[in-house]
Formats: sequence, C-alpha cells, structure tokens
Amino acid sequence: MGSGTHLGKVRGLGSARHGAHHWLIQRVTAIGNILLFTWFLLSLTQLGSFDYDTVTAWLSSPVSAVLMMLLCISAFWHLRLGLQVLIEDYIHDHGTKFGVIILLNIYAIGCGTFAVFSVAKIAFTGVAS
Repeated sequence: MGSGTHLGKVRGLGSARHGAHHWLIQRVTAIGNILLFTWFLLSLTQLGSFDYDTVTAWLSSPVSAVLMMLLCISAFWHLRLGLQVLIEDYIHDHGTKFGVIILLNIYAIGCGTFAVFSVAKIAFTGVAS
C-alpha cells in the first residue's frame, strides 16, 4: 500500500505501551481517593467541634495522620496523572508540552510533599504553624 492510503499513513505509529499502566494507576488512585475521602468526611462528622485544639488532637493520632498522608499522596498523584493526559491530548507543540509537564510535576510533587510534611509536623509536635 502506498503512503496515500490510511494504512500507509499510520504504519509505524504503534502503541507506546504505557497507556494501560497509566490508565490502571489512575483508576487505583481514584478508588483510593474515594475510600480515603469517605474516611476523612466520616472522621470530620465524628468531631465535636472544628476548633484548633480538637482538629490538632484528632490529626495527632497515628492512624489519622497516616491516613491523611495517604490521602494527600493519592490526591496529588491522581491530579498529576489526570492533568498529564489532558496536556498530552490538547497541547500539540512538543517543546511546550514538555515544559508544561515539567511544571505540572514540580507543582504536584511540591504540593504533595508540603502537605505530607505539614501533616507530619502536626502529628509529631501538635503544632500547625
């Protein structure tokens, strides 16, 4: 077949073999987010009040701190995966796409790390600021 046919135009443009893994990880983080956000909302409803001391005491317990850290990691990882797909689909210039994905990774990793260390600081010291 010549290069003018549809088959000739797409020949050699096979799968990159990363889509299924990306799709699976995005679904796993989505399920994790559902479970962890459900725990988070149920935990908040069990608190008597939302004053600083009550929330700090709740977050200082090891179970709450670990689950909150997992929630932060899962949420920012899911955010990064979803926005990466959006960027790859709608930004066509390769240089711009590369730069935006780098900025996305810096943002997601930075915010996730900040969130985890903030929870750890509250859990270990009982002080938020």
